Amino acid sequence: MRSGETRGFVPQILLLPAILGLALLVLPLLTLVVRVDWSTLWSDVTSPEAVSALLLSLGTGVVATLVCAVLGIPLALVIARSPARTAGVLRALVTVPLVLPPMVGGIALLFLFGRSSPLGGVLAEWGIRIPFSTTAVVLAQTFVALPFLVLAVEGSLRTVGIGYEQTAAALGASRWTILRRVTLPLAAPGLIAGVILCFARAIGEFGATALFAGNAPGVTQTMPLAIYTAFNGAGVTQGTAVALSLLLLVTAIAVLLLVRAWRPETPR
Repeated sequence: MRSGETRGFVPQILLLPAILGLALLVLPLLTLVVRVDWSTLWSDVTSPEAVSALLLSLGTGVVATLVCAVLGIPLALVIARSPARTAGVLRALVTVPLVLPPMVGGIALLFLFGRSSPLGGVLAEWGIRIPFSTTAVVLAQTFVALPFLVLAVEGSLRTVGIGYEQTAAALGASRWTILRRVTLPLAAPGLIAGVILCFARAIGEFGATALFAGNAPGVTQTMPLAIYTAFNGAGVTQGTAVALSLLLLVTAIAVLLLVRAWRPETPR
């Protein structure tokens, strides 16, 4: 078989826009790397403000990912095993945060948990204040990251199908046993990929966090907010902002490599 038959057929005239599109994605990142002051990189990353933002991002990101796993895996299972029409509606609802501007998500969360809302009023009577707190950071991260985990796990479950589950049920296995011993192990690649993507999205969240949680150093100022604050002339220095941006870029690349490693069947 000739190489052209295995790679497909692409008109040569499309190479130019393809190269321009790739350059649009890669050149800004290369420019960011070039702007890093390598002589002060370590001091920038380890400054008190940067460490505080980094630790807050990692801590809230881990908690948000755990919340997403607890809520998202059952939701993905329900979608994957629902009738086609019901699954389509549920999948569309889960997808909404992916296409919704993050700022809108922050406003929605503020209206849900703010003092003026019924739920927020009840929480306030109990002495619980969520907006502009670290808890708000976790909720904002969960809101924007949950769809990544749900869609990844749901897609993996649909690919696996129900044949093995039916066999296990015919052999007398209970539903919980089928879930633990058959369903989740078979969906493990999608589950792990979803968790990794969920964590990456959580630590990179900005818009919903800014509106719902605020930008208080040490309390709600995550890495994206610290970067934004620096480039607006306040908080950490711009050198620290560039260093944190590089750190987020490295994290994103590491996430992509981890996802690829857990999907060995992906064409290389």
